Amino acid sequence: MLTAALRPYARFGVRLGLEPIQALLSALGSPQLQVPLIHVAGTNGKGSVCAYLDSVLRAAGYRTGRYTSPHLLSWCERICVNGDPIPPEVFLSLIQKIEAVLPELAYPPSQFEVVTAAAWLYFAQQQVDLAVVEVGLGGRLDATNVCQPPLVSVITSIGWDHWQRLGNSLGAIASEKAGILKQGVPAVIGPVPPEAKAVIAQRLEALACPALWPEPAQWCADRAGWATWGGIEYPLPLAGEMQLVNSAIAIATLQQLQSQGWQISLAALQEGMAQTRWPGRLQWLDWQGRKLLIDGAHNAPAAAYLRQYVDQLGWTEVTWVVGMLANKDHEGILKHLLRGGDRLWLVPVPDHASADLEHLQALAHTCCPELGECRRFNDVTKALDRAGDRCVVCGSLYLIARVLGAIAGYAVTVVDASQVGLAKTQRLAKERGASTITGQSDLRDFDLSENT
Repeated sequence: MLTAALRPYARFGVRLGLEPIQALLSALGSPQLQVPLIHVAGTNGKGSVCAYLDSVLRAAGYRTGRYTSPHLLSWCERICVNGDPIPPEVFLSLIQKIEAVLPELAYPPSQFEVVTAAAWLYFAQQQVDLAVVEVGLGGRLDATNVCQPPLVSVITSIGWDHWQRLGNSLGAIASEKAGILKQGVPAVIGPVPPEAKAVIAQRLEALACPALWPEPAQWCADRAGWATWGGIEYPLPLAGEMQLVNSAIAIATLQQLQSQGWQISLAALQEGMAQTRWPGRLQWLDWQGRKLLIDGAHNAPAAAYLRQYVDQLGWTEVTWVVGMLANKDHEGILKHLLRGGDRLWLVPVPDHASADLEHLQALAHTCCPELGECRRFNDVTKALDRAGDRCVVCGSLYLIARVLGAIAGYAVTVVDASQVGLAKTQRLAKERGASTITGQSDLRDFDLSENT
């Protein structure tokens, strides 16, 4: 029902600009002005940082809202209060409330603007203490950027993605994402390339924003699965080296809140970090007796992190099941993923503007002449049937959604880090005193959709 209710607004596409959403929210009584928030932008890591922040703040006793995109299996995932997705019937009622004011507007809202307005309405109705709000695309002209000045502004990373809309250089992309920075509001900035750092630093200075640039956390030498940053030790349940970056950003943000009077104890921080889940990112599943790794990696930096993680497993040959949207950096992604002897099964991304598979096949052989085998399939489930062990599905969160939906009817078991049992991984973990593999799963009602 939600997909049907939201489908009419999809025809307006992705629209960057604040005037339409400002007009819509004004007609709805400006609910965004009733909600204190943390605003999170960045190329990669936004979702994980939002998940950490939301989980820790709930553990500290606060009533939280969380707005993220896209969803995996249900529109309701995007809008959560205290970790629980908005009930579908409540979501529908908010869409109806939004539709009631449309005759007053000069511009029909886009789909993302409707969902964003619904999130603000829900958070205001639920009287959340604060919300963690993820930017949809860019920052400066994103529909989320009509909020009151946030408690903290966060930019997690800057990478080569969405350049068609954000600009054809890292500096231009950084300028768009720095558009969420507000006068005098504290900012936390993750590691970014020098070109991007110069742009962000200039913006921070112009707005007199106190800024933290946290270095990545480190693994604890004597506590497997724990990390340390700023003298704080905490469990790190999400997999991959990038979580050393993302968790440090989250903790630096929480420290900014503490300096403003928010009560967040060490026990709450550790409990909240331990309970954090973020499906579809370096997630292990055991499906029909085979271990399957899925990850949404849809740009070159994310592909590099994914390849690093797979290399730590000690796999000498990998079967990559890859689907990508047409507007992505196909060459950059494939160069990071592929090694000699690997196999590549190319699949379409269902219900979206998918990249041409013949083009990807030719490009793959150019990027990796020693590629063991490259085949095309018309559906990801058929590719999985031929994949065997040591298989990774990646390239698009929409593809990951398709996989989760396809296997939801089967017995799906999350693979715990300690059960993977790969000799090299265990050796690496022992050397640095930390586990390198974790698992998580959160299957909900299957409901594919569009967005960033």
